[in-house]
Amino acid sequence: MPIIYLKQLQRAASGSGKLQFVGINESGPEFGEGNIPGKLGTDYTWPDLGSIGTFVNKGYNSFRVNFLMERLVPNQMTGSLDAAYLHNLTETVAGITKLGAYALIVPHNYGRYNGEIITSTADFGTFWKTVAAEFKDNDKVIFDTNNEFHDESSALVASLNQAAINAIRSAGATSQYITVEGNAYTGAWTWTTAQGTDGKTNGETMGALTDSVEGKLLYQMHQYLDSDGSGTSSTCVSQTVGSERLQAATTWLRDNKKTGLIGEFAGAVNADCEAAVQDMLAFVAENSDVWAGALWWAAGPWWGDYMFSVEPKDGVAYSTYADLVASYA
Repeated sequence: MPIIYLKQLQRAASGSGKLQFVGINESGPEFGEGNIPGKLGTDYTWPDLGSIGTFVNKGYNSFRVNFLMERLVPNQMTGSLDAAYLHNLTETVAGITKLGAYALIVPHNYGRYNGEIITSTADFGTFWKTVAAEFKDNDKVIFDTNNEFHDESSALVASLNQAAINAIRSAGATSQYITVEGNAYTGAWTWTTAQGTDGKTNGETMGALTDSVEGKLLYQMHQYLDSDGSGTSSTCVSQTVGSERLQAATTWLRDNKKTGLIGEFAGAVNADCEAAVQDMLAFVAENSDVWAGALWWAAGPWWGDYMFSVEPKDGVAYSTYADLVASYA
């Protein structure tokens, strides 16, 4: 038996091998970001609930629904909700949660609104209070503050996250989980080293966040396995790169008494990446005292031949990874 697989089996045996959240990113509503508001069916689409049902039947319990702030709340962050886009989001969330799964709703905005870095914590809080009020009675909704802040002040990112937490709770959403994301694309491997424009790291700025609801705050980090961690190459650095890249973040979570969630990860269809994905998932399961789970990037009806797609109908990575990831559910 290859040594790497023996190590993975030993890790799985050291704990339950199961994770609280095992899931998929669902893309489509955030497509066509260069055309705002865009046209449904031409510029963007919504996830296929039939495909989501396929994943639920395999044991998946978490689906991260990526949308755009500018489509949900047009013109200004403090404005009102767009009825049509909200209807589709609500319908998608209801479809997921009626299956007994969690729906993570996330603005796929990189800390920007209309292309500009969000600097007003008050406006960001107003946006989240407006959105959270629509879902405050659904315990299966998870609020994800924003996708992959980057190239900005890390102190600002922390302040925006705190404003979102406060606003969500003030809207009456007091039973749901909230996931916060850091600067530098919320990378796990650079959590304690990558500096924002203010010279601060996520490790220095994010630990002080507070939540009025105990035990419902998750630190979402992303981790890809290629050389620059961007998830744009089909080549994984090594078969153990996943566990290696999570080491420092795992130590930070444990030292700061926080719980993390891998909100995005993936590997291409080849032997090295398959082993690297298995290695990372085994490491997360071994450290489930501080890691709550992991969500694959990605599924959705418009991915076509995208190398990481696990859309059941045509995803090129589906047959390789759908059952592997599900084995941790």
